[in-house]
Amino acid sequence: MCLLVAIILFSGLGSIEDAQETLSVGVGALAGSTIMLLTVPFAVSIFAGLVDLDRNGNADYKKKPKFTDKGLSQSGVAVTEAVHHGGYIMALTTLPYFLIQIPAMFMHGPSEEVAKGEHWWALSGMVVCLIGLTAYMSLQLKISKEGQDKGKRVAVMKKLLSKGKISLSGALRASVEEMTELERGAASEYQAINDGRADTTPPPKVAAYLGEVLKDAFLSYDENRNGLLDPREMRMFFRDFHENVSESEMDTLFAKFDTDGNGVISFDEFIGMAFVFIMQDSQPSRETITRDLAENIHSEEGDGEEEEEVPEDIVDLPPDQQQLVIKTRAFIMLAIGTTMVILFSDPMVDVMQEIAVRAHLSPFYVSFILAPLASNASEVIASQYYAAKKTRKTITVSLTALEGAASMNNTFCLSIFMGLIYFRGLAWQYTAETIAIILVEFFMALVVQKQVLTALTGWVVLMIFPMSIVLVAALEYLGFD
Repeated sequence: MCLLVAIILFSGLGSIEDAQETLSVGVGALAGSTIMLLTVPFAVSIFAGLVDLDRNGNADYKKKPKFTDKGLSQSGVAVTEAVHHGGYIMALTTLPYFLIQIPAMFMHGPSEEVAKGEHWWALSGMVVCLIGLTAYMSLQLKISKEGQDKGKRVAVMKKLLSKGKISLSGALRASVEEMTELERGAASEYQAINDGRADTTPPPKVAAYLGEVLKDAFLSYDENRNGLLDPREMRMFFRDFHENVSESEMDTLFAKFDTDGNGVISFDEFIGMAFVFIMQDSQPSRETITRDLAENIHSEEGDGEEEEEVPEDIVDLPPDQQQLVIKTRAFIMLAIGTTMVILFSDPMVDVMQEIAVRAHLSPFYVSFILAPLASNASEVIASQYYAAKKTRKTITVSLTALEGAASMNNTFCLSIFMGLIYFRGLAWQYTAETIAIILVEFFMALVVQKQVLTALTGWVVLMIFPMSIVLVAALEYLGFD
């Protein structure tokens, strides 16, 4: 990201005549970076994270081995809500492109005249970019904090339940009660459930939370692996999780939640049953459960899917000293990296410009291909590393990192362009490139709304990168800038 920003900045420096020409190097770097992030590493992340699909077409992360290469449409990766939301955000952050491109399409003549007409539009685009950047970073901080808290809580819940240290209602009552209170109003909900007047379907957030915590437990009691629990399996479940439920009570619950009357309980029906069971007034009070849960979380803290590694040379230091050493090293590495970027970015722009001249190509195409290889290396390596772990959590990290990088290009990097156009009096004459960027981002925003991305989808995504170059060339041939 830092290298890309530097390339964009240096491409707009120098005399106005030279800057207007070399600015296409920066545009090529931005377009190539954005499109490449959403195609090549995105597709490779899908390939690295492939697992077999079950009979319902869902990614099966419990199966071993996880991937047996059944075919292009029989393997894939799960797409979580975080990836769905990342697609929406990415599409939303393309707004500044429209602010500069729509008026630019109606301006013709010498670059100087076009630049004057675009002057205030560039300023508005820069302001919107900076507002979008601030909003995006604030949202990511909020999501990160909520995700860490939720992830730790879910991991602790799973471990406590699996070890039998706490009952089902004792583990989940406080969280379910709090979320239900926010969505429906807890006090009235309890009374309504007890009186049989309430809709026993849990609120969406509560259902998602219970599903995440109880999915593994549900599957472990599904002896024949058909995605259903019969009365015997249900009794075993409640017994093992320290809930004293008589046969008559179980029969009543079963009759109430076996909505299709087939004698077995599906996972969705199971979540509804667990919700009502947890919310009964006969369960322990919120204060008692919160206190017990806090003690258990404190004793189990740090037990997640993956433990953070501490460098061996500081592992014996106190936590505050460890943090100081890590932050100092991070600052030194950041300073060294930034210095190298500043030193090499200006010559890199000149080199790509010279390659274009000698190859008789537009500087856009040279930077479109070469710049992303250097500027996006960290995102590419990180996304592949996480995807290869083949878990639902790590494929989410991989794909959202790529979406996030594209969103940063649409806000932070594009704001540099808007600033160059406004302060230096340059012209935005890149209709073909803008169309390609927006089409690719909107297409990928739609693709990630699926529940599963198959290997076949990965190959389609991979082909978008060369197709986008052809699209730009075709649009320019038709007279777009």
